[in-house]
Amino acid sequence: MHSYDLSQWVLFFFIYSFAGWIWESCYVSARKRRWVNRGFMHGPMLPIYGSGALVILVSTIGVRDNSALIFLMGMCGATVLEYVTGAVMERLFHVRYWDYSRQKLNLNGYICLSSSLCWGVFSVLLVRVVHVPIETAVLRIPLIAADIIAFCLTVAATVDFTQSFNEAMDMKRILMQLEESREQIAKMQENLKAAAQERIDEYRKRSEEVLDDYRKRSEEALDDYRKRSEAMMGNYRERADELLEEYRSFSAELRQDYRKQKDALVRKASAEKERYLAHIQDNREERRRQLAEISAKAEALFREEIPSRVDGIIGKERSEELGEIRDKIARELQKMSSRTDRRYLKIAGMLRRNPTAVSEKFREALEEIRKSMDEK
Repeated sequence: MHSYDLSQWVLFFFIYSFAGWIWESCYVSARKRRWVNRGFMHGPMLPIYGSGALVILVSTIGVRDNSALIFLMGMCGATVLEYVTGAVMERLFHVRYWDYSRQKLNLNGYICLSSSLCWGVFSVLLVRVVHVPIETAVLRIPLIAADIIAFCLTVAATVDFTQSFNEAMDMKRILMQLEESREQIAKMQENLKAAAQERIDEYRKRSEEVLDDYRKRSEEALDDYRKRSEAMMGNYRERADELLEEYRSFSAELRQDYRKQKDALVRKASAEKERYLAHIQDNREERRRQLAEISAKAEALFREEIPSRVDGIIGKERSEELGEIRDKIARELQKMSSRTDRRYLKIAGMLRRNPTAVSEKFREALEEIRKSMDEK
């Protein structure tokens, strides 16, 4: 086997990265029936293929006369590389850029038997067929020219990788913020519902205590007291039913308004980029509206007129809960204002280049962004 210089190894890496990009882009584009610039990076290269080719070439150095050993060694080396790369990228970005979870005999969704067998076949084709003319062409390049070409390609790839890495980190941060925002709104709605039920229970409990006190101190006016307490209990129950009905109406209006806004966006959107940004903006306004309605609902709930006997006992606790809800709403509004349209556009580009990307941790936030892209 010929001994390669460092610049020649670098050229092999970029050649096979480019060949892998052509294969993946054509394959995914044919399945999607539209052009897809496949890969983590913007440029025409997939480093996983370049790295896999180098791993195969290195791991088969001593067995290039035996096709069976080439198949076995190349399959093992490339499979290990694919697993490590997939695990590291998901650990770093919380997004899986390829997913074999639906394939049979897969390991954590990073590798599967069919993919590994393909790597073995590619190894034999690479070593016995593809690499022969490429090796001849690269070895004919003068070393000085090879060094210059390798240096220029490395600089360009480094710039591209840095930009793509920053976009991936931006997507991770926005997915975290969206997921946190969704969870906070859901928690506030649950807390508000629990507070309403708690309020109803406290009304009933306190009113019963007042009834007992009246019975003990006023035996002579027992009949009159019973009539007045029953009337008071009726008012409490009526108010409790009104609160529950108002909350149900509030939830139904939220769902109905969300469906109307979603249908209106689908009908009225006209341009691809403007539609996407409009949908993102509507999501922001929807969250602001939810937060505003939650705030108004909390104000109305906790400022409701309470009998003087009850107010002195639970007023302070309700004021503290109201202050906590206000603080959470202010924090959510501040987070929403930090997510700009430009960052959403970068995330859309990243997801277009990786249409099979999934995330277990940010599944709902990622689906929200992907739904906005699909409805453009």
